[in-house]
Formats: sequence, structure tokens, C-alpha cells
Amino acid sequence: MNIHIAINGACGRMGQRMISLVKDDPQLQVVAAIDAATNPLQGKDAGEVAGCGHLGVPIRYDVPLGTRIDCLIDFSAPAGTMAVLPVCVDRQIPIVIATTGHSDSQKAEIETAAHQTAVLFVPNMSLVVNLLYKLVRLTAEILNGKGFDVEIVERHHRFKKDSPSGTAVRFAEIIKEVQGGEFVHGREGMVGERKADEIGLHAVRGGDNVGEHTIIFTTIGETLELVHKGHNRDSYARGTLLAAKFMANRPAGRYTMNDVLGL
Repeated sequence: MNIHIAINGACGRMGQRMISLVKDDPQLQVVAAIDAATNPLQGKDAGEVAGCGHLGVPIRYDVPLGTRIDCLIDFSAPAGTMAVLPVCVDRQIPIVIATTGHSDSQKAEIETAAHQTAVLFVPNMSLVVNLLYKLVRLTAEILNGKGFDVEIVERHHRFKKDSPSGTAVRFAEIIKEVQGGEFVHGREGMVGERKADEIGLHAVRGGDNVGEHTIIFTTIGETLELVHKGHNRDSYARGTLLAAKFMANRPAGRYTMNDVLGL
């Protein structure tokens, strides 16, 4: 039996790519394609918008009633997440949230929703990035207290709206959980010598870069860099679809990519 998928943010770059990949996946079927009511593509066929042929699923602004949805994928914007979240809670539809840039209050609302429906909420859906989270934690644990400075550099395309990336923030949070310290977002002017407990975050924006993250552990005499480079958006789309397969019909609870990957 196919897993019935709804995609919120269906007209975006990631939404369109996921629709194309789902069409070629015998385990999955797109049954709802959702985007903002103001989107001029409302009413158009989702497959035609994605460039993969007619699907018979129109772009709409709401989650359709009477349609079986095994998992909803949210790859939209924070406001888009909050628009569909109450519906998922009311109907107990598992949701995979791949959107970033949420406020603290929005994040709290998402966490609360996990008491009533299955929620997977991570800043990056790449399988390799989620493995890198584990490697960064291990490195931070081993090098803790040994005089290493930690800096994080992320690079993304010119169109990215949030900065630093949610992925970079998560790397920083992992390091802080292990070593303590304080976040420093870039440096300018006479800021003085670097403090030992700083965790530097630096954002580069330009071109069409789909995402690069470098976590630098450096001390006097040597440097270790842990690097991930996304070559195209398929790494994020395929990770998201794998998560959707895992989440389909799961009971209420808070899930992560560690659950998907068995880490």
C-alpha cells in the first residue's frame, strides 16, 4: 500500500523537487499539495508545476478534508508551518518539519504538538549532516578542555532568508551542550582577543550554493575541520522522504533523524 504524502510548500524549490521524486517512488503518493493562498499557482496541477507531468493533485491553500494523509511534509516558511500544525494536531497527522527560521515561541508550539501527534523537527534533512551532528558531538567531547577553539562557517545561496542557518545553529548548540560557552555571530572592530569559550558562527551568502558547513576545531599547531557540502537539493529531499516513510502512521511523540537512521 502506498504511503499518502501531503507537501506544504509545494510550489517552492524543495517542494517541487520532492513531488518529482515521489512520482518515481513506488512506495509514495502525493495526495495533497499545499502553498500560501497568495501564491499565483493556486489551482494548478502540482505535477505540472514541478515539471514532472500531470498528477491530478491541484495546488491548494488548505489541508483537504476527507483525504487520507499518512504524513505531512512541511518545507515552507515559519508561517506556513504554523498554518498546518493545528490541522495535523487535530487530525493526528504525523508531520515532518524541514522548515527553518522559527521563533522561540513557534518552536515551543511545535514541541507541544508532539504530545498529540508525531512530530519530526530538525534543521537539516540530509542524512550525512545528521551523521555529522554525531561526529561533532564526539569531537567536542574528546577535545573538551584541551585548548581548542571552535568556529563554524556556513555558506548558502543568495536567496536564503535566515542567518545563520538552522544547521549551523544546531552544530553550535551541540558544542555548547558539551563544552559550554557563548555564541559569537561574526566579529567586527576592536573586539579584543578571542575568549576561550567563544563559539563563532559566520554566514556567507552568494550565488546558488545549496549549503556548506565547516566546523573548525583549532589550537596552537593544528586544526581539524569537519565539512559537509551539499551538491544539490536532492540530498535534503531524499532525506526528507526517508523520514516521511519512517513517520507515516507513527504514534504521537517527538522524533529526530537519529530515529530514522537508527543512531
